[in-house]
Amino acid sequence: MTGTRSGSARGGRVRGAARDDWVRYWRAPDQPMEAMHAHFTEHVFHRHSHDAYSFAVTEDGAQRFRCRGGLHTSGTGMVMAFNPDDPHDGEPAVPLGFTYRIVHLGPDLVREVLTDAVGRDAAMPLFPHPVREDPVLRHALLRLHRALAGGAAASALVRDERLAEAVVAMVRRGAKGPARAAPGAPAGPGSASGTGSGAGSGAGSGASVAVRRARELLEAEWDREVPAQRLAEAAGCSRFALYRAFRAELGMPPSDFQRLLRLRRARRMLVRGEPVAEAAVRAGFADQSHLHRWFVRSYGVTPGDFRTAVS
Repeated sequence: MTGTRSGSARGGRVRGAARDDWVRYWRAPDQPMEAMHAHFTEHVFHRHSHDAYSFAVTEDGAQRFRCRGGLHTSGTGMVMAFNPDDPHDGEPAVPLGFTYRIVHLGPDLVREVLTDAVGRDAAMPLFPHPVREDPVLRHALLRLHRALAGGAAASALVRDERLAEAVVAMVRRGAKGPARAAPGAPAGPGSASGTGSGAGSGAGSGASVAVRRARELLEAEWDREVPAQRLAEAAGCSRFALYRAFRAELGMPPSDFQRLLRLRRARRMLVRGEPVAEAAVRAGFADQSHLHRWFVRSYGVTPGDFRTAVS
């Protein structure tokens, strides 16, 4: 367990899902920043997304994942970038698996850094390419990751300096424009998105309006059962039309989206140190084993080990 003085991250090494897998996780106590260092040989991530910008470096091996309608592979030394709400999965692309480092940065924190850098209100950036080869970005992200993970560079000042360096470098070298706004309350998946595939996602289109209405209902009643017919009635279209539009707009069906909302609720409870069993029930899961199964499939670590590492 690393130190918990102001500005340094809480974290620890935890078990992976397979025998040879391992995960280390850290969370900054005063900023919406998390970091993970992991090795996976067998684990397959279920399609999910994060309510944060996620930037990663593949250190060894290779991983492949589906994102924004394409299949991508990140090999040794390559950089990955996910916008908030970018649905993606993931699995090893080679028999020996892959080792990677990833940082998750809250959208408001990214906006704050950019506003400070340019001297005026900054829009949320959009990263159009999930994978790229860029030694400069790789170096900046690894420096930030090391600062978050502690060690000799664990001071708040060093961490914040490296945060600014990494965010500015990513935006200058990898972003193409502002992300479109995503509807939803603060408890929802995030405040920016780059997940639209183009099908039915035009501003003001009937499909987009239907998806927005359905999403708002799921976000308002994330902990309740919402039958497909009720969701379709709220959206103002047929169940089949809503299912297709929802997948085209958000990259996952409504049921996966509702589960994702529950997983994020559970994560926040675990960060606060709440017992896993209590978090499972309060987040809308049937029981602790139900949360355990989906937490591992989505995040690669058990809820108990995650709680130990970050709370």
